[in-house]
Amino acid sequence: MQGRPIQAVIFDLDNTLTDFIKAKDDAIRAAVDAMIDAGLRLDADTAHRRLYAIYEREGIEYQKVFNRFLQETAGRVEDRVLAAAVIAYRRARDGSLVLYPHAVMVLNRLLREGYGLAVVSDAPRFEAWLRLCRLGLQHHFDRVFTYDDTGVRKPDPLPFNLALRELRVRPEQAVMIGDWPSRDIRGAKDLGLHTVWARYGDKAPPYKDPALDAAEEQAALEAEFVIDDLAQLLDVLDRINNGGKEV
Repeated sequence: MQGRPIQAVIFDLDNTLTDFIKAKDDAIRAAVDAMIDAGLRLDADTAHRRLYAIYEREGIEYQKVFNRFLQETAGRVEDRVLAAAVIAYRRARDGSLVLYPHAVMVLNRLLREGYGLAVVSDAPRFEAWLRLCRLGLQHHFDRVFTYDDTGVRKPDPLPFNLALRELRVRPEQAVMIGDWPSRDIRGAKDLGLHTVWARYGDKAPPYKDPALDAAEEQAALEAEFVIDDLAQLLDVLDRINNGGKEV
């Protein structure tokens, strides 16, 4: 469809295509229960808070969180307790990680209509591909750009520019959809892309600073479009492609 204004759609991954926060929290709670069953002397609520404090310092993708937690809490890393945590975490994560409603329908429709599709994520490359494969989306996206590919996180322009270059489109020919206003929306808007805030996925991790939520609310006001269901992305594309007219 060479004549239409929009030629490509760039997706954030976590909390845009899948409910990452729910899967993460389910997995952490399962790991805490497993550690307690394996001999950890700490109540579940305190353990939960301490794990999130580590994520707050090191980033939500920090791979050694249980090692750090056990070292800080018990003074050593006992392999039995660590193994119990890792196994429980993985089982719960795999069971909880699901696509948002209508995701497959929307992606299949976009592919049929000839849109170029890409993912721009702040996740590590292998973790992003693990999630895509677990969700059955590995064949929907040939172009996946992560923190490991660029060394910077959104809203830095590099990941967006890399996606535009590989998709062979100009900024005004692309739509960025994401849940994180200060990163996904602001970063894309600054480069001239159309922006869609996935409000349905705007879920903060537990214990997040309220001041940060206020900053995100301000950034969300910059979005060109706001949707509460992924299927509404199709209506957004129709509106842009028809010059802003209702269709």
